[in-house]
Amino acid sequence: MKKVILAILLALPFISACSQPTPERQERESIAAVQRDVKIGMSSSEVVSILGSPNMVTTDSQRRETWVYDRVSTNVSASSSGWTLLLAGGNRANVSQNQRTMTIIIHFDNDSKVRDMAWRQASF
Repeated sequence: MKKVILAILLALPFISACSQPTPERQERESIAAVQRDVKIGMSSSEVVSILGSPNMVTTDSQRRETWVYDRVSTNVSASSSGWTLLLAGGNRANVSQNQRTMTIIIHFDNDSKVRDMAWRQASF
């Protein structure tokens, strides 16, 4: 019985980690939403219902709005040898960190309809 409880306790972090979307998956889903759901001629209220409120709104010389969505995610992963932890009592962990940025730019026409859109991604 103790072995079963120990096995469950050791497996819990892995099970819970699998149920949460990774930053990479969230980023792909956001870009997929733009490619799939945001269309030329769509109203600004429809864009808000898909992507939420923009991070920045600017206007050009013709008073047409441009909306900018900025998303930044940091992924930190640590791995260690379970046998090292259990047998030697030490903590040898390899930690890696990367950041991903995604910028979505949507240009509207004079009637507040989507006239153009673009997106950029970067990882470092």
